[in-house]
Amino acid sequence: MKKLLLLLVGLVLGIAATYYYLSTSQNLEEMANPKGLITPSEIEALDQAYNSRHTIISDSLIKTPDNRSSWYSIEEIESYIAYAKKQADSLGYTLDGLRLYAGAYPDTKEGPGLMTMFFVPTGSENVSEGSMIPAAQGGGSNDLKGADGLNIGHSGIPPAANYPQ
Repeated sequence: MKKLLLLLVGLVLGIAATYYYLSTSQNLEEMANPKGLITPSEIEALDQAYNSRHTIISDSLIKTPDNRSSWYSIEEIESYIAYAKKQADSLGYTLDGLRLYAGAYPDTKEGPGLMTMFFVPTGSENVSEGSMIPAAQGGGSNDLKGADGLNIGHSGIPPAANYPQ
């Protein structure tokens, strides 16, 4: 009986250790290779495919080269994510992502408003722990109403520069 008990304990510990090892290595692999990665050649193809739209906007609508990109430092993005998490919590939401929008500044006396890109936090409303309603999965969550976005990225140099800069 004692040997059987030791065998069962060993088996349970072995299964637990194997599960821990496999889940940890899977998590490390997922962290190393995020979903949605694209190659430099795919980046160039997307950038080139946008050229005709950019030309229409720049030549027809605003008569000046418009922005093609927006740059944010890692520190700005990390700081914004921490801020968005706190704000989402205070508004009764759980932050689960960021949505990137294309926008444009209003025209002024100095000239046309150029394009910008800005982040808006997304998530779901917090519900009581006893709720039977499943949480939203995937990238389709809603913008958080009343939450601040992140703008004022830096344009490319020059603003109309294609990939790579």
